[in-house]
Amino acid sequence: MDITPAIPAGRQIVESYGGGGFRVSGTRHAGSILVLPERTLAWPIAAAAELNRDAFDPIIAVAAEIEILLLGCGEHMAFIAPELRQSLRTAGLVLEPMDTGAACRTYNVLMAEGRRVAAALIAVA
Repeated sequence: MDITPAIPAGRQIVESYGGGGFRVSGTRHAGSILVLPERTLAWPIAAAAELNRDAFDPIIAVAAEIEILLLGCGEHMAFIAPELRQSLRTAGLVLEPMDTGAACRTYNVLMAEGRRVAAALIAVA
């Protein structure tokens, strides 16, 4: 029995994570990434401590297309400064931080449900 969720054609799906990168829709990405519904971008963030508003500029640019922004903080969920959360909210994004594994799984479920979701994922070893 196939239990793979039905994902619309052209949409990104996170297939695996770990080893310092990700496999998204058949393509291996080294390092952290931004996963948008129709494309995946390299993201020069290695730890949650590096996060600032500018790091989210590629997602802010398409905020009208995104309902939820999942943040994979690495191996463990991290505290996100209220100022950063508010800045993203002002830009039209609701930030949901969690560990990277949970963010990958949640992204896939929400994408399969047809939600307008994006993920900012910090790579884990």
